Amino acid sequence: MNRINSKLIQSTLAALLVSVGLTSTAVLAADEAKDFSGRIGVVNSERIFKESNMAKASQAKLQAEFAKREKELRDDAQKIKTAAEKLDKDAAVMPDAERVRKQRELADADRELQRKQREFTEDVNQRSFEERSKIAQKANQALKVVAEQRKLDLIVQEAAYVSPKIEVTDDVIKALNNLR
Repeated sequence: MNRINSKLIQSTLAALLVSVGLTSTAVLAADEAKDFSGRIGVVNSERIFKESNMAKASQAKLQAEFAKREKELRDDAQKIKTAAEKLDKDAAVMPDAERVRKQRELADADRELQRKQREFTEDVNQRSFEERSKIAQKANQALKVVAEQRKLDLIVQEAAYVSPKIEVTDDVIKALNNLR
């Protein structure tokens, strides 16, 4: 019983010390934050990825790049759907061996279509990631330009609330549109 109480007291003391340490760290951080008198800006990166000229051009480029494959996939899906409907209609009057063969062919075609759709999705995602990386790289350059122009010490991305006074997204989009 004494060993249990001793362990309980030790763990309580340890928790108390950790709590005191965290509290003092939080107080020190708050004191340091009060001393910070720098200028802050906030940017919404998703708006940059949607509204900048570079993002719009990138989106158009990706659509053009994948339009043909997307159409082929839609056409293949329509062919399979039409074949499935025909099989459903004709199955009652069809010999069993032919019906089973057509069902197998249809299942194979559907599996192949699903494989092609997965590959297409992976390719689109990969290319989208590559394009977003290019935009992000240029956007970082634009951020630096805006920070220097506005004499900002810190730019934060994605905040829960942003005062219009410190919102710099429009300026970053303009700077990005002017970069090349």
